[in-house]
Amino acid sequence: MTTNALELHAPVPMLDVNRQNGPLMAEFERVIGEVARSGAFVHGPACKQFEAASAAFCGVEHAVGCASGSDALLLGLMALDIGPGDEVVLPSFTFFATAGAVWRLGARPVFADILPGTFNIDPADVARKVTRATKAVMPVHLFGQCVDMDALREATGDIPIIEDSAQSIGATYRGQQSGSMGLMGCLSYYPTKNLGAWGDAGLITTNDAGVAAKLRILRDHGMNPRYYHSLVGINSRLDAIQAAVLNVKLNHLNDWAAGREQNARRYAAQFARLGVDRHLGLPQVAPECVSVWNQFTIRVPGGRRDALQQFLSDHKIGSAVYYPIPLHLQKCFADLGCQRGDLPVSEQAAEEVLSLPIYPEMTRDEQDRVIGAIAEFCGVAAMPVSRAA
Repeated sequence: MTTNALELHAPVPMLDVNRQNGPLMAEFERVIGEVARSGAFVHGPACKQFEAASAAFCGVEHAVGCASGSDALLLGLMALDIGPGDEVVLPSFTFFATAGAVWRLGARPVFADILPGTFNIDPADVARKVTRATKAVMPVHLFGQCVDMDALREATGDIPIIEDSAQSIGATYRGQQSGSMGLMGCLSYYPTKNLGAWGDAGLITTNDAGVAAKLRILRDHGMNPRYYHSLVGINSRLDAIQAAVLNVKLNHLNDWAAGREQNARRYAAQFARLGVDRHLGLPQVAPECVSVWNQFTIRVPGGRRDALQQFLSDHKIGSAVYYPIPLHLQKCFADLGCQRGDLPVSEQAAEEVLSLPIYPEMTRDEQDRVIGAIAEFCGVAAMPVSRAA
């Protein structure tokens, strides 16, 4: 069997982190060895280096490492003393951690709808949801594209904004980096993110020195100095091995983002050439935004999303649904009294979205298989597709 035939029959994964990690393995082994020999596994030099590099990358004065992206959201809310009786406005169409952090503190998550084109929170609906009890707004820069921050600021006035930048490191809005536009930005380095650690890791960005100082105390049990507790904090420290891995990978992040952009452009060009865009909704990027394409998410109307996903699976092509149930309809939030129909755009998105492989290491042949299979499903062309684009 020829190499091309082998590639044709090999699975196309939704993501393959080993392809990214493999070429850097010698460098990973070197920096992890340095951590092991130093004995500084928490708050060590590797952590300080990553915090400084992250602050510079995101264009902020301060970066505070923590144990996960979920903890970054929690710590951001804790820094604002949010608790029972408070409300936080956030999108329903996102990962659970955004609302979960609010709920854990006894505050009330207030769900806003999204814009149909970008899947990001609708500032007009945020304005409708703000009350005197609103203590923060948490926009999520979903799938790698920033929220319309100017419109959001106009809708929220002086209410603090905590950006959920878990999926959008490196994305920009009018030239401003994700995580630099609110009071705080919360980043995740879960292994499947564009910048992924070898386990859980997170970070909070801010330009407010007082907020940064409070975050550093809160992440370490509220201690300052050691064994003296001015606050009730949590144990959420960035460990040095994860920081060492991230220090290596941060140097490659812009190149990886460029690879994702190239794949996104090729998807769009080929789908348009084949007429797929007449059958499916393609991702939209606002003109003021630069996306980092954490996901390439299409819409499959007419109740055919699950059929397309199964068709791709039958062709050994990975895909994923982010997210099948909006948060306002999750069982754990039933006490909030939300009903189906409350957020129609979010609910429709949950029924139609399907994310395709877009990682920068995917080969041209793999992408051709994805494009060809989708075209075949839509009845507009059969595999293979044009190699020109």
